[in-house]
Amino acid sequence: MTVEEGVFYVIAALTVIGALGVVLARNVVHAALFLILSLLAVAGVFLLLSAEFLALVQILIYGGAVTILVLFALMLTRVRDMPQAVDGPQRPFAAMAAASLMGVFILAAVGTKWPGETEKITAIPLRDFGEALFRTWALPFEVASLVLIVALVGSIVLARVEEGE
Repeated sequence: MTVEEGVFYVIAALTVIGALGVVLARNVVHAALFLILSLLAVAGVFLLLSAEFLALVQILIYGGAVTILVLFALMLTRVRDMPQAVDGPQRPFAAMAAASLMGVFILAAVGTKWPGETEKITAIPLRDFGEALFRTWALPFEVASLVLIVALVGSIVLARVEEGE
């Protein structure tokens, strides 16, 4: 095993631990902190893939802005007053659905013939990247910004004080 593979396995383990923490944490603030861990680990995977721009976007936009907005919304609302519905009757069905989805993902990853040279890193000039981002992929880029605006509006709505309180 190479050093890169070892680093990848550590980062992958951190991603999975963070994702499990998001799902299994009983405290909503702890779940949001596990989300930050998972998103930062995904940024580490982007760094291993030599996609520094995507890693930076992952850290700044998702790991920073969106998660901090969610944390502020959780802290400004009365999360403790809400009933906790973690152990419901749907839990076994959710576990079966998650296990089935994981099996499908594993089968898809193992059964796919991955094209390309895996031993060599392909460097892409920044000019080509910029042209592809703002010409070819301009619409998906704008959709991503719309998602961020929706997250901002949602956090404001959650943090808004109800009338009469």
